Amino acid sequence: MATTYYFDRDTKVYAHVPLTTAGTKSMYYELPVLDGFSFSQATNASEITLNQAQSTGGASLRARQMFNDSYAPAEWSFSTYMAPYTTGGGTQGTAGVGSATDGHHREVSEAMWGMFFDQTVNGCLTADSTDLSISPSNSNKATIGIFDLYFVFGGAKIAYSSGVPASGYADGAQKIYKIANCSVNEFSFDFDIDGIATVAWSGQGKIITEESALDLSSSTALITEGVTNTTGFIRNRVSDLTLSSEVSGSSVTYVTTLTGGNITGTNNLTYLTPETLGVVNQPLGHVTGTRNIGGNVTCYLDNDTNASAELFEDAIEATTDIQNVSSFTFDIGASTAPYLMLLMPTCHIEVPTIAIDDVISLETNFHALPSSISGTNEITTFNFFGKDVNA
Repeated sequence: MATTYYFDRDTKVYAHVPLTTAGTKSMYYELPVLDGFSFSQATNASEITLNQAQSTGGASLRARQMFNDSYAPAEWSFSTYMAPYTTGGGTQGTAGVGSATDGHHREVSEAMWGMFFDQTVNGCLTADSTDLSISPSNSNKATIGIFDLYFVFGGAKIAYSSGVPASGYADGAQKIYKIANCSVNEFSFDFDIDGIATVAWSGQGKIITEESALDLSSSTALITEGVTNTTGFIRNRVSDLTLSSEVSGSSVTYVTTLTGGNITGTNNLTYLTPETLGVVNQPLGHVTGTRNIGGNVTCYLDNDTNASAELFEDAIEATTDIQNVSSFTFDIGASTAPYLMLLMPTCHIEVPTIAIDDVISLETNFHALPSSISGTNEITTFNFFGKDVNA
């Protein structure tokens, strides 16, 4: 029998997510992941050792025993491009056809945004002919979205017909791994001005299993539209930032041209695992912790009016401010489709740091906060604007 090897470039990744009802996984999304994905799971073990003085015969027990107590939560991570598009038609939930009505704005990793901020995809996303709007309004929950991830090694070799795999995946021809009951713990994207807008996703799941088959035939609710679209990538270099702050004592709009930066959101999930003796326990599920959204931006030190040098001066001289309020508006893609508009209106900024390099730069850390302790409006505008998937 010939030996079969699998390569990461031949891998397909699918997320089986709840569309409208929490806990009911009803829609598959194909996720166009980048090189560098990973998944793993460890066991928690107890070591029992013996330590005694020697007997009259000069012997001393020095043995040890190991016991598996439980499985640690499975860890997974991968990256996707930000790739918004407008659909070419079809009805949501129909395999291999458009993911929404013709001309509606979508994004290839929209399911992951839904699982980070909500318990269902449709509870977080609103897609229409204007934009794809992502709302964090339902994110104050003890648990977030639960979904399954499938990693299909060798899956890229299967031909597609009408947007779906022409034949099902089967063990042998492909190697199929499932991570059950996953949750998104963190998203992070960098402003690499020479790169394409990319989001790094990471989280946990209950357990990894090897599956004998995965049927994504025409009878399965599968969204693949936009995955092969080559016109939907967002260029970081044409992005800009509008920063309005009150660190000077009154509202000032500072002129900032980015050279880099990062935005990160974290759910701070904790997985609960029983500790029953005599069995190998599995993770029961997750609970959410504090929701953290923030990041940093870098720019050159510029001495023009209301430029970065003045921001540094105003921030470092605000010695009596217990809190400060700043508004960050990111236009990732320069308002030309495809692009993303992101507004965080209530940010707390730290004193910027001067970075000594060939050109002196300024780095500013910020923390996006809700307007009230019970609020969920760290981000008030989170809109994708796509380009025709058939263009």
